Amino acid sequence: MRNALFAALLPAAMLAGGTALHADTPLDAESFERYTSGYTLTFTFEGVPYGMEQYLPGRRVIWAFMGEECEEGIWYPRDDMICFSYEAMPEEQCWHFHRTERGLRAIFQGPDGPSTELYEAERSTAPLLCEGPNVGV
Repeated sequence: MRNALFAALLPAAMLAGGTALHADTPLDAESFERYTSGYTLTFTFEGVPYGMEQYLPGRRVIWAFMGEECEEGIWYPRDDMICFSYEAMPEEQCWHFHRTERGLRAIFQGPDGPSTELYEAERSTAPLLCEGPNVGV
């Protein structure tokens, strides 16, 4: 069923100037790094604010779900995915990132296949403000 739907939509995507087709190609590590390095991105899930991630030099990141404490980690490429490893989370989190006209679209690649889909809502040079018990002096 999924392949039939894709086959039916492919001609329409090609007629749309290739934008939709290009958006379905996951970003490689170099493209992802160029887009994210030095920025803080805010992501939404189903239109609701979900979390923010600051992309630091050396492929380091700081992630926070909305209203929760920050988690430090790193990102790295694996196959055609961008994976994240955080100090407080034992399992890596791998995603396909796609560039769209409105920013990034991120699709979680779990053991059961693609699931959670996030959309970039904002891209800023402002640092991520972390709240929690380990903040400050």
